[in-house]
Amino acid sequence: MSNFSLSDLEAIVATRAKASPDESWTAKLVAHGQAKAAKKLGEEAVETVIAAISNDRTNLIAESADLVYHLMVVLKIADIPLQDVMDELDRRTSQSGLQEKASR
Repeated sequence: MSNFSLSDLEAIVATRAKASPDESWTAKLVAHGQAKAAKKLGEEAVETVIAAISNDRTNLIAESADLVYHLMVVLKIADIPLQDVMDELDRRTSQSGLQEKASR
């Protein structure tokens, strides 16, 4: 079992974001800005949905990994630490999903 975590991915994205865009896909996304990275995130989300609807387990795993990676890039560009997202999830899970939705 892997000990790889989202925090590990966040650190990798941060390191690769500093590389040359000629050498790193992450750096290339960062260099092109939030609109390009967010568009790619949306594409990966659609591909993840298609894999889920198709009951394609292997592709769903691969597309989910792409989705999480691209989300981390979008968060990096926006200068939002993963911990802020985790704190929000923690806040939301302190109540039922129905209560949380009603409070929005």
